[in-house]
Parts: sequence; C-alpha cells; structure tokens
Amino acid sequence: MATATYLSFSALPSCARRARQTSAVASATDRHEVVSPKRRLPLRKVPGDYGPPVVGALRDRLEYFYGPGGRDGFFTSRVRAHQSTVVRLNMPPGPFVARDPRVVALLDAASFPVLFDTSLVDKTDLFTGTFMPSTDLTGGYRVLSYLDPAEPSHAPLKTLLFYLLSHRRQHVIPKFRDVYGDLFGLMENELSRVGKADFGHYNDAAAFSFLCQALLGRDPADSALLGDGPKLIVKWVLFQLSPLLNLGLPKLVEDSLLHSFRLPPALVKKDYDRLAGFFRDAARAVVDEGERLGIAREEAMHNILFAMCFNSFGGMKILFPSLVKWLGRAGARTHGQLATEVRNAVRENGGDVTMRALAEMPLVKSAVYEALRIEPPVPMQYGRAKRDMVVESHDYGYEVREGEMLFGYQPMATKDARVFARPEEYVPDRFLGEDGAHLLRHVVWSNGPETASPTLQDKQCAGKDFVVLIARLLVAELFLRYDSFDVQVGTSALGSSVTITSLKKATF
Repeated sequence: MATATYLSFSALPSCARRARQTSAVASATDRHEVVSPKRRLPLRKVPGDYGPPVVGALRDRLEYFYGPGGRDGFFTSRVRAHQSTVVRLNMPPGPFVARDPRVVALLDAASFPVLFDTSLVDKTDLFTGTFMPSTDLTGGYRVLSYLDPAEPSHAPLKTLLFYLLSHRRQHVIPKFRDVYGDLFGLMENELSRVGKADFGHYNDAAAFSFLCQALLGRDPADSALLGDGPKLIVKWVLFQLSPLLNLGLPKLVEDSLLHSFRLPPALVKKDYDRLAGFFRDAARAVVDEGERLGIAREEAMHNILFAMCFNSFGGMKILFPSLVKWLGRAGARTHGQLATEVRNAVRENGGDVTMRALAEMPLVKSAVYEALRIEPPVPMQYGRAKRDMVVESHDYGYEVREGEMLFGYQPMATKDARVFARPEEYVPDRFLGEDGAHLLRHVVWSNGPETASPTLQDKQCAGKDFVVLIARLLVAELFLRYDSFDVQVGTSALGSSVTITSLKKATF
C-alpha cells in the first residue's frame, strides 16, 4: 500500500498553513482557535457507514431531502451521532443517477481546504458532485467547470473567461447602475400598486440584461430572445440539477421523477438552441479571442454561454436575494450605518459610484462577505483523492485512501464555531479591522479562500472578484436610494424567495 500523505503543517494548502501559524485571535464578535503546527493529531478511523448497496443510498437520500432537519440536519445529525466532523455517508442523488454515492464528508473549517488543493484531489467531472449531467445540455462539450486543471484545455478556457470578465471592465459599473436603477423603479411601481414586490422576479431579468450588456455589449431585449432569456436559463439549469433539487412536489412523485432518473435533454434542446443562437452572435468578439487561444469557435461559445448563464446568472439569482434577505433582517440600525457610509463615500468622490468610492465603503464590503459566509451560493464541493493521505479536522487525523470521494458541505465550514463566534448570526461588521481581515481566509464561497486569487492551475472561480464587486454595487445602489426596507422571506428551489414589502426613500 502507498504511504499516506500526512496533511500536517507542511502539506496543507497555503490558506490552512497560514491558519496554523496564526495565534488565537479574539474580539467582540469573532474568535480563532487553531491547532499548533508542532504536533500531529491523533489518528482516528473515519466513522460512519454506507449501509447495504442501493438501500443505504436510498435511505440517506430520503433523509437528505425529506428528513425533519432538512439538509443541514442531515449533516449535523451525523456529526452528533459519530462525534466527528469527518464522516462517511451517501450523497444524493444515488440510484439510479449516480454510479457511486459514497463520500467522506468534511464538515468543518479545518478539513475543508483540502478540496482546494489540486495536487491532492482530482476535480474531473465533479462540478455537480457524484453525477455529471449529459453533455447534450452543453452542446456536446465538457465545459470548464467539469475539467481538472491538469487537462490541456483547462488553461486556455479559464484564460478565455478571464478575458470575458475584463475586456469591457469600464462598462461594469455604469451598466449595473443603469439596469438595477430600472429594477428599483419597477419595484417602487409594484409596491405602490399592490403593496409588495417580488425581488427575485425583477432580479432575474436585471441580472441577465446586465451581464449581456456589460460583458458583451448587447441588450438581449433587442435580440430574438426578447425577454425570454431568464426563463430559458432556469429551465435549462433545472434539467442539469434536477437530481439535487427539492421543488416541493409530493415526496414520492418528486423522488421518483427528479431524483431517480435524469430528465431527457431533448426536452430542453430548443430552449438551449435559442440561447446558443444569441451567444453565437453576441459573443463573437470573445469567441474570436478564444480562437486566438486555440479553442474551437463552437467550444468557446458553449463555454461562454455556460459561464454567463449557469455560473454568473445562476450565481446572481441565488446570491442577490440572499444578500437582500440578510440585509433586510439586519434592521434599521444597520441600514442607517450602511446608508451613511455609502452616501458619504459617493459625496466625497464627485457624487458618483466609482471604484475609489467603493473602496471607501468597508462596511458594505464586510456585509457582502458575511452574506457569502453565512449562506454560500454553491454549498458543496467535491474532489477525488489522488493518493493515500491523512486529512485533519480540528481534533483528529483521518486516513483517506486513493480514489475515495471527498465531499465538503461548505455552510458547516463557514459556520464553524471553532473559527467564527456567533456563527449562525448575520454580523455585517464581522470582517472589519485587522481581526476581520484574518477571518477572510475562511470565507471560501469561490472554491478557494477569499484571500487568494484564481489561477490557471486551480478551480477557484474565475469571476471571484467580479461577484464581490457587483454584490457591493447592489448594496451601494440600494442605500443610495433608500434609508431602510422590509422583506418577507420564503424558500425556492434555488436559494431564497424575497418579497420587498416597503422601501423608505432616502431622506439625507
């Protein structure tokens, strides 16, 4: 048997190495407790079991989707039962979609970072977990999200996405303000007419319009798509993620229809072809750049479509309602602090929202990071062990064998009480000051630490900084216009359902 790699101080990813070097830091809102790098933790066998073939996977799937504690309860019950944050379990969808549902689950901030180290884990075809949707849904191509960095096409495709995000960067702020200014105007009209406004409905249209205008210079409303883009994307995403979703249908119907079999790609082909037709024309300049990088034009187009529709639009569809939800619940005092900071910064920078003005809004940035911490838009990451290794939690080392699937449930890592005080609370100022800056390495929504930048050699989100920027723009736009607002919150298949029930216009 090969010698296990021991993930102690010298073998951990850089973010975890730095965590081990950092002494305990305590403040009014946050606390670090880190293990000394000088001692190896005691070894422990990974607890838990998979149960009988098929039956065990079905049992775990039903508990995951329909158990009394929901998804979070599924994981916390395992931690409680085994007194361990590293456990064996089956991840949905299982039979008859995924060939092998067995994983070693990493459910704390100490063990989670191994999933970022591509020298230790393979990422091939693991974007959606233990199954991969049909490539018929992506033009016949394995798009970038499913590629391991060792594959030859990974670097040129990620380079292309860096280009997509940067080549029209001067348009991002003005286009965002134009499009989301219109969104707030429409919501004000809806509020005055019926007394409430569905933020998600308006955000879907705004997000797609903004992305196309800012990154491609094209308004989809002036194309053959008209206003259909968002609903086409949502349907297409449903066909990819249906084995992982809970739509609120009767349990037996939903589990049989969505979780046991794949929806046929042919049923969404016409919708995807409409999206592809738009991007084939609108993204021509970016496709040209892809061709210069050695990427076939059709492959470049399908990757651009996936990046803008699945990754970017999908991210905004989940993150923006989540951010509005947490800010809405934060109350009038926080709203007043944010409004004061935003308006002062804009006033002192010529009355406009600029990068310089945004840099003078630290509370806005902290509030965005806190939303990404408490409710990361992509909660699950996977990696297959490249060799025998020992993965460490806070208290133990666990032997993992080559070929085993590692799975991380990010909310349990980013709400780890050994790292964050009051982890279940939304604390808008959590990341202010020196102590707050130390905590940013544990904000890992982008498939990597917030203190790192994505490279061609890793799987960290190419749009990491872009996402944080536009989320800050949303907060700034909101509090330039309004002193405070109220929300009603529900659930949806993708994130939160948020209804605005009042908008109090700016008075200072």
